[in-house]
Amino acid sequence: MEKATQSRPTGSGRRPGRGAKRDRVTREVTIPADVPPGSRFKGYKTVVHRDLVLVAEVVRYKRERWVTPEGQTIIAPLPVGITGRFGPGVRRFCLALHLQGQVTTERLTDLLNGIGLSISKREVVRLLTSGLQAFAQEDHAVLHAGLVPSPYLTVDDTGARHTRRPAVTTQIGGERFCVFRTSRSKSRLNFLALLRGDCDDYVVNEATMDYLRRQPVEGGVIARLMPLQGKVFGSQMEWLEHLLRCSINIFDRTLLQTLNEAATWGAIRHHGLLENTVVVSDDAGQFRVAQHALCWVHAERHLQKLMPASPKQAQVVDLVRQAIWCFYRSLKLWKQSPTPGAEALFRRQFDRIFGQRTGYKDLDELLARLARRKSELLRVLERPEIPLHTNASENDLRACVIKRKISGGTMSFDGRVARDVMLGLLKTCRKLRLSFFAYLGDRLGLHGDQPRIPPLAVLVTQA
Repeated sequence: MEKATQSRPTGSGRRPGRGAKRDRVTREVTIPADVPPGSRFKGYKTVVHRDLVLVAEVVRYKRERWVTPEGQTIIAPLPVGITGRFGPGVRRFCLALHLQGQVTTERLTDLLNGIGLSISKREVVRLLTSGLQAFAQEDHAVLHAGLVPSPYLTVDDTGARHTRRPAVTTQIGGERFCVFRTSRSKSRLNFLALLRGDCDDYVVNEATMDYLRRQPVEGGVIARLMPLQGKVFGSQMEWLEHLLRCSINIFDRTLLQTLNEAATWGAIRHHGLLENTVVVSDDAGQFRVAQHALCWVHAERHLQKLMPASPKQAQVVDLVRQAIWCFYRSLKLWKQSPTPGAEALFRRQFDRIFGQRTGYKDLDELLARLARRKSELLRVLERPEIPLHTNASENDLRACVIKRKISGGTMSFDGRVARDVMLGLLKTCRKLRLSFFAYLGDRLGLHGDQPRIPPLAVLVTQA
């Protein structure tokens, strides 16, 4: 639906290649011409020749050893920055090819050995998964920076494998950032915990109470929590102890789940996150937090799954889909230049489309269900800056799906963190229009002590 409602380009449709404006001349050679006497010089005819040099540099450091008259052995220290058996250039090459090029560790090992670098597959895995604490810290900073100023978030999830067991990878992204988090659970509490970031606190405040009032929680339970307003609990154990003191049954799993969700949401608001952010999702229940908006592409996709039993029913489905496409195209045009006063017209058109009764039972039930989500489907009328779909999240998650197909699952904690962190930084660099290869070199110290690329969290917050 999104592609079908796009306006067609009027030009030739061609665009310059990705490397058209990235050429940096590293060496310039002037070639003289053999000309007869009396010729006039008319400048140069320039030809840019591109090549790539991959050479394994293997350096043997012979460290002098001396024995002092007192019998103490002194060994010359290695140059600054030399640690381990492989340098930062090898790590950057491995990270770039494995993440951006989707090259498996086995093929990467063969490639490095073919170039002339003797390395084992186990060492390649170490380069890809260990010693990435600085990247992990920057990834957490990117998430926090993205949740503060972003007008919207697009979220989605996909299946994953970790330690041979099913898991879920959740994507949280905006216009300028993207992060991935893999966990066992697919619940709303897990999603709220991901939004909370590295904090483990539970907070009871006005946001907590508002959350509980919207849930099927007894008024007596809410009344017992009222004296705790303004308190911050640093851990889950401390939070549970206070619930017991308030005579709340923590062994009621449904009630405890709701209370944990409310206190976690209170912590999110306590840290100043998601203050005016709209969460755009595909209608999965765990994502219905804060101000929520629905993806139109997923909503229309339900009509494609209908199985009409007669030509008449098929014709009715086609007519309804055409009406939805037309309405969606109008919303897209209005988003580009919002005009006040058109909101009421859109709401009336929505009621006419989704309030009709066609006689096809399955279609009528689907239309009635979408009509009940009117406020979330038309959230764009209140916030024109939010997208109408979650295509960006699905495109971001495609990297995780390809990684899962190529490499399967992860077996260690370091491997899981490395996959989530580095893929998130890769997508963030792409959204910020930064070279991921240059970013890796900058963070690994290949450009000197002074980094050329500012922290990604700073770039995310810049308009």
